Amino acid sequence: MRLMAKFNLIMLVVFGAGGFLIAQLSYSFLIENARREVLQQAQLMMASAKSVRDYTANDLSPLLQQNPRHRVHFLAETIPFYGATTTFNNLRMDNPTYMNYTYKEAALNPTNLEDRASDWESDIIHELRDHPAMSQIINVRPTSSGPSLYIANPIKAKQECLECHGIPSAAPRAMIAEYGSGNGFGWRKDEIIGAQIVSVPMAVPVGIANRAYHRLLLFLGLTMILAILALDLGVYWFVIRPLKIVSDTADRISRGEKNVPPINVRGRDEIATVASSFNRMQVSLAKALRMFDEE
Repeated sequence: MRLMAKFNLIMLVVFGAGGFLIAQLSYSFLIENARREVLQQAQLMMASAKSVRDYTANDLSPLLQQNPRHRVHFLAETIPFYGATTTFNNLRMDNPTYMNYTYKEAALNPTNLEDRASDWESDIIHELRDHPAMSQIINVRPTSSGPSLYIANPIKAKQECLECHGIPSAAPRAMIAEYGSGNGFGWRKDEIIGAQIVSVPMAVPVGIANRAYHRLLLFLGLTMILAILALDLGVYWFVIRPLKIVSDTADRISRGEKNVPPINVRGRDEIATVASSFNRMQVSLAKALRMFDEE
């Protein structure tokens, strides 16, 4: 096996082992980074939904309640839950990046039964109730389509919420006519009545991490190839080429050629030392041959 082939084999083993180790360590980092990125997006969407809900409750709802039409036909736009959910759904439709995100303002006792919490959402709300100091829950839950990452914030009943959700007799007649008087009442001030929940399949951060991982493997592969080519060029120029000159010169001398010029020595490295030693040997051999001829 030639020197270059041996050298390349060693580099392939070293670079391959190093690349494999880097790739394995990087994948877990990329997964965690992608998960953190998805959570940051979910946090931003959660904050945006909360802003819409607060705007609806504080500014929009009082204006709409003065609309004569609202006294006859209940306007869903007066409900903060409706405004936040509708805005979020519009965001999903307008931006394909968020198509896999789902948002729900789930409540244990909502006016609109579409907002009623499912079993797993009820567990989250009860956990938030049992731990009032807890401002957020982040976890992963199993689903039929795979694990799903979710983030949940508590929803507390404010004083203005009790105007519609305190007792049925105080609620707007149009709301009673729309939803009935059996749900959405009995709320108490500062009680945790529901939760903002943003869910996203774990396939989303895993997909982000996989794309980044494949790019990393591509860059590592290209870097390894370029590094091997650069090292091959250096080995050829600084090792193999000078040794080939020494070998060719020795071959000419062994065939009996005379007046073979000495090797041009450059530098002070080991190859230069070999070339200098060879030149001294050549001079000594020439002197010995002349002495032999004279005898």
